[in-house]
Amino acid sequence: MKHLSAKEVQQKLENGEKLNIIDVRETKEVAEGKISSAINIPLGLVEFRKHDLNKNSEYILVCRSGGRSSKAAALLEECGFKVINMDGGMLAWEGKTE
Repeated sequence: MKHLSAKEVQQKLENGEKLNIIDVRETKEVAEGKISSAINIPLGLVEFRKHDLNKNSEYILVCRSGGRSSKAAALLEECGFKVINMDGGMLAWEGKTE
């Protein structure tokens, strides 16, 4: 599994890169602030929503601290998806949120 720091993800976004970011936190957590381009698929729903994802795309997974996103990334990687875990999660995020 690949890893990026929160700062590296932030720099990619600031450089105009189009990233596919999946926030696997619960809806209530996401309501407190998320990376603007991220879509929310709570960890418990990743298994059921994987058919909505494209195996030709790469996804960056985010959670509060990096643990849940690591689990989601492992699950998706086993299913043939290209994934990156954002180390440190939203606790390490210093960029803009919505």
